[in-house]
Amino acid sequence: MPKYRIAVLPGDGVGVEVMEAARIVLDKIRFDAEYVEGDIGWEFWCKEGDPLPERTISLLKDTDACLFGAITSKPREDAAKEIDPKLRDQGFDYFSPIVRLRQEFNLYTNLRPCKAYPGNPLNYRDDVDLVIFRENTEGMYAGVEFFPIPQKVKDALLLHPKMRKFAEVPNDELALSTRIMTRKGCTRILRRAFEYARQHRRSSVTLVEKPNVLRETGGLILDIARRMAPEFPDVEFWEANVDAMAMWLVKNPQNYAVLVAENLFGDIISDLAAQLVGGLGFACSGNIGDDYAVFEPTHGSAPKYTGMYKVNPTAMLLATKMMFDWLGEEEDALRLEAAIAAVIKEGKARTYDVGGTSTTLDVAHAVAAHLE
Repeated sequence: MPKYRIAVLPGDGVGVEVMEAARIVLDKIRFDAEYVEGDIGWEFWCKEGDPLPERTISLLKDTDACLFGAITSKPREDAAKEIDPKLRDQGFDYFSPIVRLRQEFNLYTNLRPCKAYPGNPLNYRDDVDLVIFRENTEGMYAGVEFFPIPQKVKDALLLHPKMRKFAEVPNDELALSTRIMTRKGCTRILRRAFEYARQHRRSSVTLVEKPNVLRETGGLILDIARRMAPEFPDVEFWEANVDAMAMWLVKNPQNYAVLVAENLFGDIISDLAAQLVGGLGFACSGNIGDDYAVFEPTHGSAPKYTGMYKVNPTAMLLATKMMFDWLGEEEDALRLEAAIAAVIKEGKARTYDVGGTSTTLDVAHAVAAHLE
């Protein structure tokens, strides 16, 4: 029997292609696993009214970890137009399957390493090596939104004096998104960040927030962070407003080691940091809970490139390396990262985003060759 059972969710568009690249490398490294493919993505929304069918949830519950490719996600109105006509007006409502996965399996940590590998011509600086911890289940992405706003909700909000200026706005002209943060959610993401910094001997943890404006939610996580920091005297604790952080990441990214933020702010600074080390083609991500984890590239499904085998698979391969780390397979993780770094440094196998003409699978085979 294989040591591991790994769920494989290729998804849509180029997700299928980068997953094919990952399988080339996994086979070459002789990873001891059974791979079980599951259904997720736009095709299943259109045909079934559910981009994450229950059968896929059940499949994941019977696996040790998951590799995920990419999915197409569109606004509600566009989703409603593309669903099978037989399913229209039956109450189906599109909701991002990756967000649902995070919530369904309580994958509260989104781990985003942003590391500059020598030889990458897209590096902003060659000494960037930071890690972002993004809270993955709460914040602005909790999914509690209203449009039009129900009268009961509006009546409750009118108890707040600053809401009264909206009292005369018709309910069907008023949209509301909520930023929900709990003490538990804030505490566990902060502790993950501090513990990671200590374990990996990283010098600092920076909380990225906006508590001077978002006084209640931002104030909650800031207060918890300040109380927690003394437990880690070997790690410096810094605070930064999210807008200032965007500036400082461009100016002095080498100064930062570990960043931690709520969902929306973490999403934004993660993409900014990714561009510092070559763009989304190099940006991997781990969605990690206490008992399960899903690993993915962050570049999306890129529909215009579907079938062209054009996109950079490095992010998918680095996500695979993250899976090895999480499973405790340190030797495989080190071997794979070394092979990826060697290919980047050589510069012979490069996809279009790095100025080359290699295909997705060319890069995968080049990495596999370094695993000999």
